[in-house]
Amino acid sequence: MNVLPTLYLSHGSPMIAIERSPASDFLDGLGARIEREFGRPRAALVVSPHTATRRPVVLAERKHGAIHDFGGFPAELYEQQYDAQGDPQLAVDVARRLTEAGIATEAVAAGGLDHGIWTLLKRMWPAAEVPVVPLSLVPNWTPRQQWAIGAALAPLAAEGVLIIGSGAMTHNLRRFFGHRGAVERSVEPDVAAFRDWVVERGAARDWEALWDYRRQAPHAAEQHPTDEHWLPFYVAAGAGGADHAALRIHDSVDAGLLAMDGFAFGPAATQLAA
Repeated sequence: MNVLPTLYLSHGSPMIAIERSPASDFLDGLGARIEREFGRPRAALVVSPHTATRRPVVLAERKHGAIHDFGGFPAELYEQQYDAQGDPQLAVDVARRLTEAGIATEAVAAGGLDHGIWTLLKRMWPAAEVPVVPLSLVPNWTPRQQWAIGAALAPLAAEGVLIIGSGAMTHNLRRFFGHRGAVERSVEPDVAAFRDWVVERGAARDWEALWDYRRQAPHAAEQHPTDEHWLPFYVAAGAGGADHAALRIHDSVDAGLLAMDGFAFGPAATQLAA
């Protein structure tokens, strides 16, 4: 198997599990595309904002199920299930690698996939063909600290492990739900400006600017009133390495406000380019 690219994928709203959209169509084909280019991953190591802890924790249970960690959605969404194998040995290895890099991490005998994990994977591998290892997000750590987590785990990409950061490229839900019915709404100018800045800085490998996105990116606070949905980008980017650009592999916006872009990182990222 070649070195896998690392990924940042927008899950946006939990409704991506059951609604048809450009982002869901992209995810529907992504698993098969990864397998064509690289073979089936040994496991998916996923960082999601919906599993948050004060320091990194890896879930080392042998089996995982879908957690319905949301409210106010249609009954059909709560009926969705996703039962996946875990990989306790890999979970322990992830904790060891991070701890040896100076990032104290614990592997715990606990299971469950939050919606930032299972909604994506249900689209990519509907039959749960790939084992899953969840890694918690520390939401008050800086982008540079998130990058360090990814950098410590970068060798796993050569060992068949698909590293995924799950989030949303823009995530102002108050604005989004205020325009929920306007599916065809044009992209708001401030959303477009933020997206363009990230794509340009990522293509230029300007990691210093991206780490400082809160001050440098246009309209950053408007796109991310809290930044937990953006921080997994840096884990994936750090695992891809500073020498490689951030390559956008999907480009769409729901209701003109919720950017659903996806990025690939690392030396093989271009193999997933459209």
